[in-house]
Amino acid sequence: MGEFSSVMPSKEVFEVYAIRYATVERRASENFIGGDPHEAGSSMDFFVWVARSAQRVVVIDTGFNKVAAETRKRTFLRCPSDGLAMLGVEAREVETVVLTHLHYDHAGNMSLFPNARFVIQDSEVAFATGRQMRHGFLRHAYDVEDVADLVRSVYAERVDFVDGSAELFPGMHVHHVGGHCAGLQIVRIWTRDGWLVLASDATHYYANIETQTPFPIVFDVGQMLAGFEKVRALADAPELIVPGHDPEVMQRYAPPDSTMSGAVVRLA
Repeated sequence: MGEFSSVMPSKEVFEVYAIRYATVERRASENFIGGDPHEAGSSMDFFVWVARSAQRVVVIDTGFNKVAAETRKRTFLRCPSDGLAMLGVEAREVETVVLTHLHYDHAGNMSLFPNARFVIQDSEVAFATGRQMRHGFLRHAYDVEDVADLVRSVYAERVDFVDGSAELFPGMHVHHVGGHCAGLQIVRIWTRDGWLVLASDATHYYANIETQTPFPIVFDVGQMLAGFEKVRALADAPELIVPGHDPEVMQRYAPPDSTMSGAVVRLA
């Protein structure tokens, strides 16, 4: 992590945005361990995030493309880069991308960011390229081409590895939580409202963390439950916890302006 400066004495204040780029209908049993398959579920939204301060723009996750949406039967709403453009951010100009993990819906489209450095946990790269990928259940949420793109970026010296927790910039930190996969990381961001936590898939829905009921795609249930505790501890208030896939995010927060309705909301 030597590429990131930690000498600035004060925190940067970030604005944080969620960009909704795809959606899919789900059953209750698909969203909660022990969920009743006969109950109606909730739709699942897919997001990438932007954190912007006076000094920099950081993109969190890169989403998937139209081909992946068709393959996995997701409703593709827009290319994540189009959502970035709504905020005046050009993907080609982004210098830092945090990958919370390497699942297909979080780590596709890396080629859209040719000038970015990618920040990821050591344990996630080891997991996605190691012996656990022999098992269909564990590799189902990964796309081998996305993983290969990350490896190519490693060879191109464009990947910064984190082992646990790290300060990326004053006012932005990443923390390993595990659970959903071996190397999931969450992003803690200083905002005008205090410390906000982009939980990504540490909690897919508000209800997962609020009811202590894990999402069924899980590598280690114990780590996922411990992750709920870490997310709570790192956020300054419950309303500053942002789940990774809950459509309610689009209801709780407002768009920056009416032209972005249904596509972008400002989280802080």
